Amino acid sequence: MLKTYCNPVYPEIMADPFVLKHEGRYYAYGTAPDGPGGGRFPVLVSNDLVDWHRAGYAITTPGDDHFWAPEVAYSEGKFWMYYSRGDIEGKHQKLRVAVADNPVGPFTDCGVLLVPNLQFSIDAHPFRDKDGQWYLYYCVDFLELEDDHRIGTGIVVDRLVAMDRLAGEPRTVARPHADWHLFKKQRAMYDAVYDWHTVEGASVLVHGGKYYCFYSGGAWEKENYGVSYVVADHPLGPFTRPEGSDEALLMRSRPGNVIGPGHNSFTASPDGSQDWIVYHAWDTAMTGRRMCIDRLVWDGGKPGTAGPTFTRQPAPAGLVL
Repeated sequence: MLKTYCNPVYPEIMADPFVLKHEGRYYAYGTAPDGPGGGRFPVLVSNDLVDWHRAGYAITTPGDDHFWAPEVAYSEGKFWMYYSRGDIEGKHQKLRVAVADNPVGPFTDCGVLLVPNLQFSIDAHPFRDKDGQWYLYYCVDFLELEDDHRIGTGIVVDRLVAMDRLAGEPRTVARPHADWHLFKKQRAMYDAVYDWHTVEGASVLVHGGKYYCFYSGGAWEKENYGVSYVVADHPLGPFTRPEGSDEALLMRSRPGNVIGPGHNSFTASPDGSQDWIVYHAWDTAMTGRRMCIDRLVWDGGKPGTAGPTFTRQPAPAGLVL
């Protein structure tokens, strides 16, 4: 009998979910309420992407700071966790990196700021190209008008010259440009007031020799939040928008069933034959953002998904009950 699943695949709050597949097992990291003793970022473990079990917290740091959006890369025999730390309002966030010998941790902060000259940098996404070079995609704020771009948060990319050090040569990947990217009208930021727009949560997939940088746009706690993408021939860009980018091209809310799907990562099915998107979504009562999965399919150069799903679906390939 074919195994199935129904979203969410984990019952507790697990926002900004990132899944690392390592030696045939899946490890998920996410933004969630603090654990005992200052435990940050719950770590979940699974053999099949469907059944998940808590394995503790990635890092322990007592205090009032807030920790957001962890992602983990495996390199040089170690596990590198990129995350942001700062105040609850998100106006003062700094990107940091921690390291561990085991995917479940404990991770130890490396004691460096990856982007020290900015008061706001979030949503780090490490990506390794086929030649072995690592890149880091992350978010910063843009206060200048350019072309049809809006004021607000956007995505840049830089080379990692070491797993804990950037080249310091960021290039723009995506900036907000559409009405659905609205985060908040008349938002007070940087001693001014703006109609603030946001694209965030970068995640890169390579398909057909092209680099697809997926992003989430809009207000994370509202129905306009969804997932779209830009495309390039190289990890550093330049990235271009597909036709129809005035709407969320990959995933959006399903009123009455799922609200604000987004901040995704990608992984492969157990047998390696399928791409799967891992993302968070609100329930209709808005009690929390929980981890969901759905299959990603390709039609030529166009990615698609049936998600966000809320009914029972076939499990990832390679699983038989």
